[in-house]
Amino acid sequence: MTGKLTALYPISGNPPTWGHADVMERGARIFDSVVWGLAVNPGKSYLFSEGERLEMMETYVRHFALENVTVKTYSGATVRYAEAIGATIILKGLRNSTDLQAEMEQAMGNRGMNDRIETLAMFTSPRYSVVSSSLIRELALLGEDITPYVHDAVAQQIRTLLAAKGLISQA
Repeated sequence: MTGKLTALYPISGNPPTWGHADVMERGARIFDSVVWGLAVNPGKSYLFSEGERLEMMETYVRHFALENVTVKTYSGATVRYAEAIGATIILKGLRNSTDLQAEMEQAMGNRGMNDRIETLAMFTSPRYSVVSSSLIRELALLGEDITPYVHDAVAQQIRTLLAAKGLISQA
């Protein structure tokens, strides 16, 4: 063991938002290293591919110029992935009491699987507390401006991808 504190910050990020990036960036100031993990559930359908979402996540890491954050993808139990990468912390972002309840239930399950890996929750900054990936998808599909909720480059990527899929017209 190197003595460095590694945190896993898992998201599904469909797409990743400024709220996700806010927690990731603040976590990077606390922990020696952060693995920003893109959780992939083969049973779910996503509007954006794994590669597209990873590229979006990398945009935020570059934006903040973070050298202690790596973006990776994984499937399966989050706690098992944390074990595999040597993370002792699972970092979770909370927007509201609904998130708190869901994350608390996950944390209890994870603790039952490995009580040496702690879950730490961080409240998102207030300005992002109502931002969700589903809101962004809905607004983007309606052709509305999503730049308040995602990085400008991510907004452009989303517009381009949706146009390529024939879901919106490219303006």
